[in-house]
Amino acid sequence: MRDERRLYGDLAWTWPIISPPEEYAGEAEEFRGPIAQHAPDARTLLHLGCGGGHLDSHLKRHYAITGVDRSPAMLALARRLNPEAEYVEGDLRTVRLGRTFDAVMAADAMDYMLTEDDLDAAFRTAFEHLRPGGVYVTYAEFTPERFREDRTKATTHARDDVAITFVEYAHDPNPRDTTFEITFVYLIRRGGDLQVETDRHLEGLIPFDAWRRLLRETGFRVTEIAGDPPGPGEPPTPMFAAVRPPAGAERNL
Repeated sequence: MRDERRLYGDLAWTWPIISPPEEYAGEAEEFRGPIAQHAPDARTLLHLGCGGGHLDSHLKRHYAITGVDRSPAMLALARRLNPEAEYVEGDLRTVRLGRTFDAVMAADAMDYMLTEDDLDAAFRTAFEHLRPGGVYVTYAEFTPERFREDRTKATTHARDDVAITFVEYAHDPNPRDTTFEITFVYLIRRGGDLQVETDRHLEGLIPFDAWRRLLRETGFRVTEIAGDPPGPGEPPTPMFAAVRPPAGAERNL
């Protein structure tokens, strides 16, 4: 399939409409809870794969935020929403900022880790940007154990004179590999006019045991957490609070 990811390019303008920042308060607390538990004095937070900054709009009340994302269009949205935060263009697998933070987080950007090597690289980025004793919080939204073929979701939101119905459809054409396809359809209505756009994304489907193993191999001390279910009737989303051991306690990598 073509991995279009138009949501991070020409369709980025739809993001604040189809997924409004005000709807992120609960998810922000899901991240803040483990940070407060494992790094209670945390003041600085690195958000890997920050997207349009919707989570940051809530977390900035508690931390000085630095966000990293590959999409210039998403970073423009984030800077507009959170002018007090720092935003840097970069790939969460390879970026190196040359400094450390009290806490690091990554949310649904982790969905785009397509192989174990990608996942390992993301974990190493988090580890290298954490001060000793700091915590990395992330979640495994999609794994083979949790994947549901033909999972479909539709929402409708409006802002000013634009209303958008946003449809998501998940399909795994090859259960033997570590990826699946998710197709987005945008039904964009302005007055009496209807514009239909489609957008295809290739996302990762890596076994949960690999997440657990790679975090530990990176050097983290890992605590598993049951996050909120992504929808009614669905199981909790597995989350991780991964602590970089204090200086002198790290094992050789």
